[in-house]
Amino acid sequence: VSAGVARPQSAQYGSCSLRRMSAMEALELLDQLVDESDPDVDFPNSFHAFQTAEGIRRAHPDKDWFHLVGLLHDLGKVLVLFGEPQ
Repeated sequence: VSAGVARPQSAQYGSCSLRRMSAMEALELLDQLVDESDPDVDFPNSFHAFQTAEGIRRAHPDKDWFHLVGLLHDLGKVLVLFGEPQ
């Protein structure tokens, strides 16, 4: 896709107008989903986000931006709740 052409999802979700929520609310919504890529996991999806952030913090204590990326990396999966495929 060229720089000037918007993808349909970008046009639909880019304004973030479907629902307003905090990052923590979005993390909690992840717990309602069964991740198709890992369906046998028996702990909440938000736990994976916290595990990832903590692992990055231990490995890279000086990169606080990276800790945040680890925490937020799966938030797009909440779009499943709006009809998008996983």
